[in-house]
Amino acid sequence: MLAHDATSIPIIQSEDGGSTAWYLVQCKANQDERAENNLIEQGYTCFRPTHRRERILKGQRRVVCESLFPSYLFIQVSSNDNWGPLRSTRGVLRVVAFGGKPLPVRDVLIAQLYERNSDAPVAACLTPGETVRINEGPFAELKAIFLTMEGSERVVLLMNFLLGEQVFSLPLAGVSRL
Repeated sequence: MLAHDATSIPIIQSEDGGSTAWYLVQCKANQDERAENNLIEQGYTCFRPTHRRERILKGQRRVVCESLFPSYLFIQVSSNDNWGPLRSTRGVLRVVAFGGKPLPVRDVLIAQLYERNSDAPVAACLTPGETVRINEGPFAELKAIFLTMEGSERVVLLMNFLLGEQVFSLPLAGVSRL
């Protein structure tokens, strides 16, 4: 089995003819990234949806990548695979089951999560001079003009405000195209 790439959903056919499906794995607290890495090292196909979020760490604003579902990840396995190693993988607590039987997650749900999990930056489609909408903070729902990027996670905007043009920066996630 292979690890996923960011461009498409990995649908792996089992070598022994068993049907593959996605299952939900519960991880130990704050160990979902560790569990994912350990499972990938064992050859499993995993998917841990993430999102970028601005946080204040040690007094500084930083953009961090966090799990969308903390303590959970998805794994693709065949019904014929040996599931024993999953239970003893560091970071893994259990495979989520109902009535003692793991239930597969629909491929369409995984596809939707993949689509939303794309790491393609919003700024890739913004051009200097383009009007954008501010989505959060004190300027929410106001329009501004995109000037440039400030690093990879912030945008510099121009806005008519307080009897003049003001230049300021916001998190990239806080703006959208009109």
